[in-house]
Amino acid sequence: MMKIYADNAATTALSPAVLEEMMPYLTTVYGNPSSLYETGAIAKEAVETARAKIAALIGAKNASEVYFTSGGSESDNWAIKGVARALKKRGKTHIITSKFEHHAVLHTVHALKKEGFTVTYVDVYENGIVHPEDIEKAITDETALVSIMYANNEIGTVQPIAEIGKICRARGVLFHTDAVQAMGNVPINVEEQNIDLLSMTAHKLHGPKGCGALYIRKGVRPAVLIDGGAQERGMRAGTENVAGIVGFAKALELAIEGMPYRTEHVTKMRNRLIDQLLTIERSRLNGDRERRLPGNLNMCFEGIEGESLLLMLDMNGISSSSGSACTSGSLDPSHVLLAIGLPHEIAHGSMRLSFSDDITEEEIDYIAEKVKYVVDYLRNMSPLWEHIKEQEKEGQ
Repeated sequence: MMKIYADNAATTALSPAVLEEMMPYLTTVYGNPSSLYETGAIAKEAVETARAKIAALIGAKNASEVYFTSGGSESDNWAIKGVARALKKRGKTHIITSKFEHHAVLHTVHALKKEGFTVTYVDVYENGIVHPEDIEKAITDETALVSIMYANNEIGTVQPIAEIGKICRARGVLFHTDAVQAMGNVPINVEEQNIDLLSMTAHKLHGPKGCGALYIRKGVRPAVLIDGGAQERGMRAGTENVAGIVGFAKALELAIEGMPYRTEHVTKMRNRLIDQLLTIERSRLNGDRERRLPGNLNMCFEGIEGESLLLMLDMNGISSSSGSACTSGSLDPSHVLLAIGLPHEIAHGSMRLSFSDDITEEEIDYIAEKVKYVVDYLRNMSPLWEHIKEQEKEGQ
């Protein structure tokens, strides 16, 4: 039996090259970057070198525009709460986001509603794409921030970020994007795309868990989220995760270097699997087939429960998911799939597969074989599938 890890959207394996880069800062160079003696100074230099590297890789003008955090969720919280609270005194109490954002965004704006902010949730269409014109229509004189994810974490659709950024810049509204899934998978340039704040994390691109960053364009001053120290230029207290930061910079560098291969090879493997799985009766691909991340595939199969599908695939050596790892304990259908218009009964039968660069044709064909087998097996036991087939006969 093959063992295939196909849940890279949840997290990725740490790259050996990244681990090698991190090792000195986990062992011998263990100084606190805020210390004045040599060991601390060496650690501080490593942090600043990593900061400059990440800034250059995302097209930022200055290394000082990159602030290190514990990961994507913290970066999202800081960007949205920080900007909202900073601009509230100027009468800016309106936030715009979409209906299919990660919960790190949705729960954050919900929390701000309790502080008196209003929120507009723009629609996401059947293909999983937000329309820039809907955002433009939603902007008011009270709008403080627009927050739209770069690529959706469940269905992988890539949003028209540059167009949205241009609209926000023209209207004088700050623009934040959660680029956690997109980073290292698609070209990103914060200056060219008019991005004011951008969230990222290391563990989605073969870096370490527990380390992320927030790009904040020079001149944007969100409220401080964590008080307690002078780290990150007084904006985010806490001793820096030196090894994680060094690993993050290396992981991003490697991801961008490997992007041409990933775009060609992984997209080809993904499409090979899509073609095979669409031969299954009453199956559907969720989200636009072309405007999606190379390694993302999200499908629904009528007449089955997604949880049963995932458990049986795991028994066959395939690690997959039904959506965000942050909501894996929920029995509710995905809010992302509901946002693109799927009814509950279809959304319940969802499966997300997300691949790394080393996926092979043999593994893709094995996944296709096992998914077909499991879907057929579950449908043969399903009263819902029997009902669907009876309805088909009545309609003929």
